[in-house]
Parts: sequence; C-alpha cells; structure tokens
Amino acid sequence: MSDAAPILALDRVTKRFGGLTAVSGVSFRVEAREILGIIGPNGAGKTTLFNVISGYYRPESGRIHFAGHDVTGQPPHAICRLGLTRTFQLVKPFGNLSVIDNVMIGALTRLPTVSAARLDAERVVETCGLAAHAAGHARTLPIGLRKRLEVARALATRPRLLLLDEVMAGLNPTELAGMIELIRRLHADGLTLIVIEHIMAAMMRLAQRIVVLHHGETIAEGAPAAITQDRRVVDAYLGEEFVLAQA
Repeated sequence: MSDAAPILALDRVTKRFGGLTAVSGVSFRVEAREILGIIGPNGAGKTTLFNVISGYYRPESGRIHFAGHDVTGQPPHAICRLGLTRTFQLVKPFGNLSVIDNVMIGALTRLPTVSAARLDAERVVETCGLAAHAAGHARTLPIGLRKRLEVARALATRPRLLLLDEVMAGLNPTELAGMIELIRRLHADGLTLIVIEHIMAAMMRLAQRIVVLHHGETIAEGAPAAITQDRRVVDAYLGEEFVLAQA
C-alpha cells in the first residue's frame, strides 16, 4: 500500500435488513488506479456492499470515504457527481431508446448540453465496442452487448472509481475475453475499479488484490495467488476442485 490517501476507504461498515446482517464490519482501502476484486458465495453480501458504497443503501454503522469526502449515507446522484459510479448485475437499459441515447443519459450528469453529451456518448460507445449498434434500440442487443452498454452508461458519467457488478456473468468465451480486454484498457487509461465476479479465471487475470466475503464478513484479503491458497477461502467458496485444477 502507498502512503498516499486511498481513493476509497471503508471503516467497519455494517448493513442490516431486520434481523439479518448482510454486511458486518467490513473495512478495506482501495488505492487510486488499482483493480480490487471482491469474491464470495451467493448471499455473501457483495452486491449489498456495492449498494452501500454507491449510496443506494444507508449503512447502520461505519464510515465510507471517497476521494477525500465522507460519503456515508449520501444519495447516489451526489456520490456519482464526485466520481463514483456502479453497474448493476441485472442490466436494464432503456429498451425503447437507442444505444447512443442510453449512454447520453449518463453523459448529461456531467455535461450541460445535449450536443456535448452526444459527442461524449459517441466517444464512450466507440470505446466500448458498440459503435456499430449506436443507432439501434437497446432492447435488441444480445446479453454480451447489453453488458457492454451497462459499462458504457456508467463510463459516460466520467467516474474516477467504477464498481463492476458481475459484468462477465453469462458471457461466452469470446465475449468474456473481450470484456476482460475492455476492463484492462479502462484501467490502463487511469480508471480505478472494484470488480465483483464469480468467474475466478477472469478474476485471477484482472485483480491486483482480492477481498473475500462470507456471511457479510471479510474472511481474507490479499494477492490473487495467496487468496486461492487460503484454507478459509477454499472451504467457504472455491472448493477442493478449484485447488486441484490449479495444481
């Protein structure tokens, strides 16, 4: 870790739903220009944590600092304006709008005119490999391109930190390779990313550091190679088959 202030810091963040504690005392830091992976079994609290970080849920306790600001409990639009944006696991574009118009909506959070937003949206659409589909209705896109559109809509808000919630789920091998390449390109351009993903082969290729959640708690944190050898992670999530496959 560097001595500079992290771009994101969570301090003992807890979120409950009635008697269920979905996130329990989670703390970690994310350095600028890092790719942090978050893994864990279904129900571990990963998406809930994203919802808390991005302002969709207010935590019961703990603090969240982003880019020098205490954003704990702030609404999503305020956090987005500071430069923290997230994608959603279930992609729901505006189906009757064109791809370019979907992306323009994101751009309008930053830019004052429709013409400026369209120019920026065209750039983002090109970056995300959607230029050939820009004029088509979003509802006509297959899942692989819808996932790219979800990333494009988030990118159009000009984030400093982007939270990606299972953007590789459901992709075929060719689409998966393309999404990994897109994420790497965004990172190379200076973007900081936190990635939730179940596809461990992709996570091993992308993440510089991984946080593992189980029953809402952090059970491990470290480099990908170390995480896959951690007995707590193997027992809670990866399984012996994964370990044998890596041998």
